[in-house]
Amino acid sequence: MKTRFSHRWPVLAALRRFWADDKGLSIFSALLLIAIFVLPPLLPPGSGRSLAGDALYALLLIAGVQALHERGLVRMLLMPVAVVTVAVYVVSWVVPVDEPWVLAASLLSLLLLLGVVLGQTFRMGPVTFHRIQGAVGAYLLLGVIWANAYALVELLRPGAFSGPIRAADGPRGWFYFSFVTLTTVGFGDVLPVHPAARSLVILEAVTGPLYLAILLARLVSLAVATGRGGEPG
Repeated sequence: MKTRFSHRWPVLAALRRFWADDKGLSIFSALLLIAIFVLPPLLPPGSGRSLAGDALYALLLIAGVQALHERGLVRMLLMPVAVVTVAVYVVSWVVPVDEPWVLAASLLSLLLLLGVVLGQTFRMGPVTFHRIQGAVGAYLLLGVIWANAYALVELLRPGAFSGPIRAADGPRGWFYFSFVTLTTVGFGDVLPVHPAARSLVILEAVTGPLYLAILLARLVSLAVATGRGGEPG
């Protein structure tokens, strides 16, 4: 079965192997760092979407869901959602699709990707350096997810935020505000005005410290238990 899948879909098979290897988590985190902190200042104004980028992202997401082999029921439930979000991306390049639908699909797909990264990070086996990097990648994904959520709120309710934000830049224009909020720095140059925007900001500000306190601490405790010859619980 695996051989037939690899023969018919070599790209998906390669990406599935990418997710199956712990090193893939480190590579993914490094690529995410580049996409968030290096590329945005270098790219021209605009959403930054490209057909090639959307296609690669779609394949990465589908392969990631397929790689959740230890969670068969979860994979069965998530795969239809992943296919629908990918279909929105594909259709948006062929026929006009309202931007809110594209942003909503992007937000949903990122949540799925977060589930894939966390699933691969906490799957059975020893806690390695690469899995620590996977936890870091999941933290970065949280910032990207909220950036998409802010972009969607601003699109649906123009003026929901006040400050130097270019709504035309799409989600990447919100990376700065999202990570400032996630890390609870709060410079105050961008302010939520609409109640929905304020609720999202509060939720992200709470999620950031909780993630670091709970999930990363969990990884450390598992690593200590494994090092002493115990079984991760």
